[in-house]
Order: sequence, then structure tokens, then C-alpha cells
Amino acid sequence: MIPANLHYHRARDLAEALELRQAYGDQLRPLAGGQSLLPALKLRRDRVDTLLDLGRVEELSFVAYRDDHLAVGALTRYHRLLSDPLVDRYAPMLAVATAAIGDPQVRHVGTVGGALAQADPAGDLPLALVALDAVVVLRSVAGTRQVPAAELAVAPGVTVCRPDELVTEVRVPLPGPVRWSYRTFARPALEWSVVAVAVADGRVALAGMGPTIRRAHGVEAALAEGAGVAAAARADEGCDPPDDVRASTAYRRHLSRVLVARALADSGTVEGSR
Repeated sequence: MIPANLHYHRARDLAEALELRQAYGDQLRPLAGGQSLLPALKLRRDRVDTLLDLGRVEELSFVAYRDDHLAVGALTRYHRLLSDPLVDRYAPMLAVATAAIGDPQVRHVGTVGGALAQADPAGDLPLALVALDAVVVLRSVAGTRQVPAAELAVAPGVTVCRPDELVTEVRVPLPGPVRWSYRTFARPALEWSVVAVAVADGRVALAGMGPTIRRAHGVEAALAEGAGVAAAARADEGCDPPDDVRASTAYRRHLSRVLVARALADSGTVEGSR
């Protein structure tokens, strides 16, 4: 199918991108890797008035060590996370989560910022960032603000990003987690996770268990009380998992408890695990 008619701008740098974002507001949709947006436009499941192509904004493609955090630019491609030495040293969970995304072609085009802006409740990379207690930097002509990764998405495809803002980077606190694990379950290759779990030093995040990625606060509270692996029994507490052709609500609830138990054991978070 061919997309509906639309206007197109290609920003040369971040300053121009922010000016265009301010000028067009919610009539404009940023285009990063386009792995989700372009298919939706071609199938006319989504329509936009104006596309803002960020592909040439090279200043947003980086991985950098800073005083208290690891900074990753919004236009950093997935494949870079798989081999970057700073990621390997301080946030290896990002590489593990990225390896679960699509195939090599997708990973050479998709971007960190695009994954966050897409706000998919089954997104692998955003899940890892929530567990790592990362913050997302949103920038406009007027300035910048920081939003916890766990609070960025409010619904599938909807974030707290304002019409004049762009996601410019994500910051992962340093030092990285000592104990962590990433577990995902998907049916065929290249499909979104049915349920995925990320554990980092007692923080537990879930994907595929509601309209947004969320922290498993019940599990975290039980761990703080010394519950051990039994804390996994509270994995689906407060969740609203979907019931669809990929999995039933009951199956997702069961799967979340199984994956959390395995992730806790993998990470060494609970006593007696490796």
C-alpha cells in the first residue's frame, strides 16, 4: 500500500529539528528509524500531516560516560548497543535486551529514541531502561526536562512528550547494577515478547502485562521483606494483561510469575541463587 499524502522535512541538525517541532506542534511526527511508523503509514493504520526526518541529526547518535550516568543518544542505532564497550561495562542488560529485537536489518535501522517514543507495552529496550531506573531527556527550544523511563509512556503509542519536544537522550545511572537478569518469551522469531522481565538490583520491570511497561512493585516489596523466590508470586499484582490471539490473560499472568522467578534466580537477587 502507498501512504496517504503528507508533508516532509529533513532536519540538518538538532537546532533545526527543534525549531520545526515548535513551528508545527502536534501536526508533526518525528521519524527516527521508522521500523514501526513507516509500516503503519503504508498500511494507513496511522496518518500524519507532516514527517520530520531526524536521520541526519548525527549529534544525537552517541554513547558517552559522564560523572554519574551513561548517556545514550536518541538516534543511537540498536546494533551499536551490542558492541559498545561502555554499554558492555556499565549496562550490559541493554545489549541483551537489544539482541531480542527483530533481526540484524531491524537492529541496524531502529533507534533508542524511536523505541521510547513508540511506547510499545512489549518493547524490549524500554523494559530494560525501566529496570535500570533510567531517565529520558526531553528537549524543546525552551529548554530540557527529565522524565523517569517508567513514567514516559501513558498508553500504547502515547507518551508525556509535549508537541514541541523531542526525545534527545536517555541516562542510565552509574555504577550499573551488580545483579541483573533479562528474560523474554516470544512465540516465533521477530515477534514482540508475549511477556518479558528485567531485574536489576531488586528493581523488577514487566512488559506485555498491561498498556505500558511497569514496575512490579509487589515483587519489589516482597523482596525487601526477604521473601526470596516466593516474591515472584506477586508478579502480576496490579497488572491488566491483554487477552488476544497471542496469549490469554491467564497465560500471561502465569508466565509473568514463572519468568520473574527465573530472573530472580539468574540475577542472584535472592538468597541461594547463583
